[in-house]
Amino acid sequence: MKPFERREKILEYLYKDKRVYVSRLAATFNVTEETIRRDLEKLEKEGIATRNYGGAVLNAHTNEDLPYQTRNTINIEEKINIANKLLPLINDGDTLMTDTSSTVFEALKILCKERENLTIITNSVIVLQEFTNVNHTIISTGGTLRKKSRSLVGTVAHNTVQNYNVDVALFSCKGISLAHGITDSNEPESDLKRLMNQQATKIILLMDSTKFDKIGFIKMFDFDQLDYLITDKKPQEEWISFLEKYGVTVLY
Repeated sequence: MKPFERREKILEYLYKDKRVYVSRLAATFNVTEETIRRDLEKLEKEGIATRNYGGAVLNAHTNEDLPYQTRNTINIEEKINIANKLLPLINDGDTLMTDTSSTVFEALKILCKERENLTIITNSVIVLQEFTNVNHTIISTGGTLRKKSRSLVGTVAHNTVQNYNVDVALFSCKGISLAHGITDSNEPESDLKRLMNQQATKIILLMDSTKFDKIGFIKMFDFDQLDYLITDKKPQEEWISFLEKYGVTVLY
């Protein structure tokens, strides 16, 4: 395994468990503890983790914008579970707007297999790359490339989105909070999601259960703008009651 591949795996463990231990990582990758310490030192210099005695802990910034490759490896089974629950809400021939989240990407993979004649408008570069052979219509928003998240944003993307009216908008988010609403990590993509929201008849939020009671840097919208929330397991009763008050249908 190459050093950068090992660090990607360490990142995956950090984002999943919030902390890692030198001795365990050394055993997992069959390298010396000194090698792992150098990996953690590099992650610390990048501002991702803070080293401590025996390991490191994740720096959980509200404006943290994870690389797509990292997001795509976290909670993959939960994302597939969520994607399968979405299927009954999407019909043949539907028009969709979608964001760049890895959860939505998993949903699109299933939808493209199980539904016919979909039209998908997206700012995701990954979707454009990976869905070249599907029998559906894929429309790019165009725009300015954000390399880290592999998304297209800015004025061109905004103009494209405002040209279309669609049946469904599919989003994910950084977190949801009873007090702060639905939040995300960066402004350019949040701005575009707000526009997508305005152009859609039905708004569906896809998010794994770790995002409950988390707050991102940017508020995207309030719960009364949401029709469905799909997650991987039953939320706490407080959340179910709260979402019911706003007319949000919860699927888990």
